[in-house]
Amino acid sequence: MFAVHGAVTGNFATRVPWIQDHVGLGPGQLGVALAFPAIGASLAMPLAAAISHRLGARFALRILLSLWTLALALPSLAPNLVVLCVTLFVFGASAGMPDVAMNALGVETENRLGRSIMSGLHGMWSLGVLFGSAVGTLAAHLDLDARLHHPGAAVVLLLLGVAATRGVLDVPADPDEEAPPNFALPPKSALLIGVVGFCAVFGEGASLDWSAVYLKDELGTSAGLAAATTTAFALTMAVARFAGDAVVDRFGPVRTVRAGGVLATTGGLLVVTAPAPACAMAGFALLGLGVAVVVPLAFAAAARSGPNPSQAIAGVATVTYTSGLIAPSLIGGLAHATSLVASFGAVTALSFGLIAGANVLRTKARS
Repeated sequence: MFAVHGAVTGNFATRVPWIQDHVGLGPGQLGVALAFPAIGASLAMPLAAAISHRLGARFALRILLSLWTLALALPSLAPNLVVLCVTLFVFGASAGMPDVAMNALGVETENRLGRSIMSGLHGMWSLGVLFGSAVGTLAAHLDLDARLHHPGAAVVLLLLGVAATRGVLDVPADPDEEAPPNFALPPKSALLIGVVGFCAVFGEGASLDWSAVYLKDELGTSAGLAAATTTAFALTMAVARFAGDAVVDRFGPVRTVRAGGVLATTGGLLVVTAPAPACAMAGFALLGLGVAVVVPLAFAAAARSGPNPSQAIAGVATVTYTSGLIAPSLIGGLAHATSLVASFGAVTALSFGLIAGANVLRTKARS
């Protein structure tokens, strides 16, 4: 399920330059358009807990993930900025709800297994992004129209997602359990954890949606090489997340996140000072390596931070993923006012926040 969700993201991110050129947008207009997924996700994510309670974890995830895969076809069909904003609003809303649902189910599965799996699950998401971005890179290299690429990918991922839901854990609601509110605000215990996740996911979202544009516009690379930068970013994230459970067990969450902050900050500095495409690509790869394990650790810490794990997870998910969805818009706005180089200077500054804020993940976390 995580891999299918990530594959939708990868297929979309690598074709953002195509959508930008097709609609005829400058960096500022693209930034405005990319604000709408954030708006849609922010409104939709708090609904996920109530939907899962009513439908059961497995059936809810099947429905929500199906909507997300189908939403991939929408943005590339937009003929102008207004329609693009509407489709991206739907796209963001469709992304947020299954993300919350599958992370809550992942924590429940981890608790039943009695061992850490969250980093590995997010590794599967990154593997999905890697696969999706590889497909997108090939499509960009072949100059394939995204109006053909995205609907075709949506159908394939829909079928994979429906098939995968048959094997996930089903957690029906307890008849005596009080239904969660339809719209739940993050509990206080999750806010500081969410801020650390915010710093990591901001860098992730900015890199996924703007790395290809950065290489193409700032360093003059081809569309194929620019798209390959997104693939390199996804690759380092996937490798780090698959290794993450073992690293956290050995060094603990605080030291792991601090080390990741050092790597991400170094990567950001390489991006903003890059004299050549290879240096910028290495910087994006280090960014991916540095932020990779932060979100899984944030969910694990949230689940142990208060009396209601599901609400805490939903709260952290809302804060962190809203960060990832507003990041592309803010990067575009800063780029319009200054430059893309200055925008990734802001990403670098937030990456340093991982070093400063890592201690909040100590909350009842595994040693």
